[in-house]
Amino acid sequence: MDLHQEFEKSRFFNSARMDRRAADALSGLAAGIVSDGVVTLDEAKFLQSWLDANLVHLDDPVINLLYQRLGLMLQDGALDDDEAADLLSILRKFGGLELAKANAKPTFAASNDLPLCSPAPALEWSGRVFVFTGTMAFGPRKECQKLVEERGGLIGGGVNKKTHYLVIGSVGNEQWRHSSYGLKIMRAVELREAGVPIAIVSEGSWQQAMFGL
Repeated sequence: MDLHQEFEKSRFFNSARMDRRAADALSGLAAGIVSDGVVTLDEAKFLQSWLDANLVHLDDPVINLLYQRLGLMLQDGALDDDEAADLLSILRKFGGLELAKANAKPTFAASNDLPLCSPAPALEWSGRVFVFTGTMAFGPRKECQKLVEERGGLIGGGVNKKTHYLVIGSVGNEQWRHSSYGLKIMRAVELREAGVPIAIVSEGSWQQAMFGL
């Protein structure tokens, strides 16, 4: 699932095709939720209900993606730390939109200066420890972790000397060093420079290894 292309094609960014008030309301709502740097379970439930009542009828790919992600995150009635971090990253993008500018273009590009291993290594699964950071365009982080575990891989809670792969979600921020997931990346770089055989890979490389795309 390519979130970047979905944003570009979305009616959400075309003021001539949609209710500007609804778009402004969502941007304002998102900005309010992320203003304190955290997303709570009650806020996620409220957002889900608000989308259901106000925007889900638009049949818009971006709105649908956000709505579907919320549904998956909340299906167990809880919002864990990873899900909250993913939702925070997504909502920050909505909250940062400049919809009042007719020619404004969304700036949802994957980081172009990430310290990825080059060339990208061949990924192995059995007994290898994977850590995910950032927002995965493929889907919720739990689903990505489940796919790794089904292939014999292990999921690490943080970056350390036992980590084999740090996978960076493709829905990134060009200023990754100041983002909520920059600390994991910097820790991985420190370990790699100290001689620890940890590989920093993009979501694209992970998907290619996973699905042969």
